Amino acid sequence: MKKIALAAAFAAAATTASAGNMAEPMMDAPVIVEETASSSASGILIPLLVLAVVAAAVAND
Repeated sequence: MKKIALAAAFAAAATTASAGNMAEPMMDAPVIVEETASSSASGILIPLLVLAVVAAAVAND
């Protein structure tokens, strides 16, 4: 009798599970990422400063 009750409980639990409903799906708003405008010269500024400091140090020796 316990096995029949257990089988009935599993059968009932399996039929009540569902992946969704008939409602219209809600779509999230698109994510807009704004990037700040920068020139290509901003990435070369630090290496040029390091090169200038090294050149000045070598010239003073």
